[in-house]
Amino acid sequence: MKLVVVESPAKAKTINKYLGKDYKVLASYGHIRDLPSKNGSVDPDNDFDMIWEADSKSAKRISDIANSLKDADTLILATDPDREGEAISWHLVEALKKRRALKKDIHVERVVFNAITKNAVTTAMEHPRQIDQELVDAYLARRALDYLVGFNLSPVLWRKLPGSRSAGRVQSVALRIVCDRENEIELFRPQEYWNIAATLRAPDGTDFEARLHALDGDTLKKFTLGNKGDADKALEIVQAGGYSVSSVEAKPVKRNPPPPFITSTLQQEASRKLGFGAKRTMQAAQKLYEEGRITYMRTDGVNMAEEAYAAARSMIQSNYGARYLPENTRRYSSKAKNAQEAHEAVRPTDFNLRPEDYHGDGDLKKLYTLIWRRAVASQMETALFERTTIDLASKDKRATLRATGQVLVFDGFIKLYTEGHDAGDDEDDAEGRLPRMEQGQHADLLKAEANQSFTAPPPRYTEASLVKRLEELGIGRPSTYASTMSTLEDRGYVRIEGKALIPEDKGRLVTAFLENFFSRYVEYDFTAGLEEKLDVISDGKLDWKAFLHEFWKQFAADIDGTKDLRVSAVLDALNETLGAYVFPRQDADGNPIENPRQCPLCKEGELSMKLGRFGAFVGCSRHPECKFTRQFSADGDAAAAINPDGNEIGIHPETREMIYLKTGRFGPYVEMANGEKPKRASLTKAEKEKPQELTLERAVELLLLPREVGRHPEDNEPILANFGRFGPYVQHGKTYANLKDPADVFNIGLNRAVALIEDKKANPGRGRGGATPLKELGNHADGEPIQVFAGRYGPYVKHGKVNATIPKEIAPDTITLEQAIELVNARAAAAPAKKKAAPKKKAAPKKAAAKKKPAAKKTPAAKTED
Repeated sequence: MKLVVVESPAKAKTINKYLGKDYKVLASYGHIRDLPSKNGSVDPDNDFDMIWEADSKSAKRISDIANSLKDADTLILATDPDREGEAISWHLVEALKKRRALKKDIHVERVVFNAITKNAVTTAMEHPRQIDQELVDAYLARRALDYLVGFNLSPVLWRKLPGSRSAGRVQSVALRIVCDRENEIELFRPQEYWNIAATLRAPDGTDFEARLHALDGDTLKKFTLGNKGDADKALEIVQAGGYSVSSVEAKPVKRNPPPPFITSTLQQEASRKLGFGAKRTMQAAQKLYEEGRITYMRTDGVNMAEEAYAAARSMIQSNYGARYLPENTRRYSSKAKNAQEAHEAVRPTDFNLRPEDYHGDGDLKKLYTLIWRRAVASQMETALFERTTIDLASKDKRATLRATGQVLVFDGFIKLYTEGHDAGDDEDDAEGRLPRMEQGQHADLLKAEANQSFTAPPPRYTEASLVKRLEELGIGRPSTYASTMSTLEDRGYVRIEGKALIPEDKGRLVTAFLENFFSRYVEYDFTAGLEEKLDVISDGKLDWKAFLHEFWKQFAADIDGTKDLRVSAVLDALNETLGAYVFPRQDADGNPIENPRQCPLCKEGELSMKLGRFGAFVGCSRHPECKFTRQFSADGDAAAAINPDGNEIGIHPETREMIYLKTGRFGPYVEMANGEKPKRASLTKAEKEKPQELTLERAVELLLLPREVGRHPEDNEPILANFGRFGPYVQHGKTYANLKDPADVFNIGLNRAVALIEDKKANPGRGRGGATPLKELGNHADGEPIQVFAGRYGPYVKHGKVNATIPKEIAPDTITLEQAIELVNARAAAAPAKKKAAPKKKAAPKKAAAKKKPAAKKTPAAKTED
């Protein structure tokens, strides 16, 4: 028997159908060993010796494979065809050797296939090879490098910059890119410019648009008309009218199709067109690959196999006609830095399986459609346009208007696919058709107007544009981009609004710290240079341990250099680097602030950044005399003028008690000293942004909370409405239901409140996540339903009282009923059986005290059962 090992059970199931009875296919479930998350897992003093461990689940996989080897004469390692796949095969062999499960008479073979099709699998089985040690060395170097950076740099952050989470070789550079862009946006000052737009009518009655192109013989540049006065003068000249055509130019424009997807372009287009994050894209692509629908999705290569070219061209010929088929096959070359084009591009394995014929659900169908269209379009004919430019001169020759238009002559590949843009798809096609005109023809001026514009700051990065930027710089690999994006968000370094990546204050602090004290390791060229050396290792031209020795010598010295780094030096550097952000010189309306660091409370001290147990904050230089503090951020002055002892708002009209505006851990709130226990009420989210605008009338209204909406009709207990840490809510006993609109706290009626409470009781959920299933999969063999839920620790499937976590490699919205049944059955089988309670031990007899009666023996406890 031949034992085949692949990474995932889905892949094993597909491959098992292609191989005969002489083969047995098992799954390793990804990496079976990893470096423990503790110091010493990589030992630079012992020639970079690495300690590998397998967790309990992986140990069971290794045991299953070892047991199956007893009946096998050949071990075939069929893990993925990349550096990670090679590493998994190497790990498996090493783990089996450690268990002495690899006998001398067992042949070990390595096979790779770029697609899980019968032809690809059987061909690979016929051409085995040995494990590529050079690829393994590159993996070991990368893994050791990432460990050494993370486990040595992160503790420095924890000690010198409280509140920080971690640093990483690629992660920190990606974060710097996002922060640098945010700095550009904040420092950007819009510049005013004007243009003159005109509407004209051609002799055939067609209206068209034109813009002022030249004035008194000089071509206008962007800022030629820099203010309204200049624009009004130009408009007066344009309105003289009497326009005739001075020149007409029409020229053909060609647009060639983009190449098939590589990993990074797939992530970019899935983000632009489908709204998928990098992680979501790779999860769906992994599933499509395991189903045998697409080729391997982690690749830098932009070309396809010869049979794929033939299949794509045949598809074009039969479905779109010869006009859409170019004479020669289109072949591409990668423009990405450090690209390794050993593998095919991401493409369908069967071009005859059109998107409408593929019956995958949700993300899988959307992504397959994108991949299929892009791959087929890459082999289609060029799209042809005609771009027309018409210049029209005024009767006094002082003004020249220009009209441009673009007409699609032949759609070519655009019939099937158009590449997206971060700023919006198909921007180049926005120009419309112009009327046919000849030199000397007159055009009537219908209207002309001056339009004011301002330059715009550069756009924030999205996941798509950040992946593109990392690829351009040669930083990271296709397989790392998705995890890098997830890490930045999970660490709280960035947040995503819409599609934009916005750095959080914590992320800006980390970046500023690294730029000041570890600048070498967030430099783009240095990080890209490390990637290049890792590629050289994989080519067998550089010893991986020599590479690590060279890196470690400098890195260890830099780490040691921070041992005597004082917190005051860190603060000085951060105050200098982030001063313009934390203490902006303009307010929200653009008005200059004379002294942005002046303490708003005492008016005497200077504000500066300080470090506390939970991170950075802003405080007054006159502490402790002045107790003013605020959060570290540009907009942290929302509560700037709130005295630590509270600002007086006014006297309550009924109780005659003073009402104060105060700020606490969760932001501003109002308080009334009513007896021993003060009455407090939180502000709404909008009010917390401008607490100084809070009126006495509104404070009194807030202090009436919680408001009794009415009595529940079943138990006559009160239903209350109030604001909490997570927003407005209604409460009945221990049941809380969220309200969408803050105004509902004061307006909601009894009927609606009861409905919300009852709905919450029916679907209690897990905290804020809710208990509404994400997906109904169907019924188990016992008739009970199986559902998908979003849990606190990730998505899971539920069957009765059994909850089974969904593995990371399976997207929750693509999981099938069969997969879910496997998971819940495995979880139920793994649950420890209830054991009988062990009998209690006899109590040791006490020694008899002098001149006292001996203690009576205690009766042994009887056995109990559950």
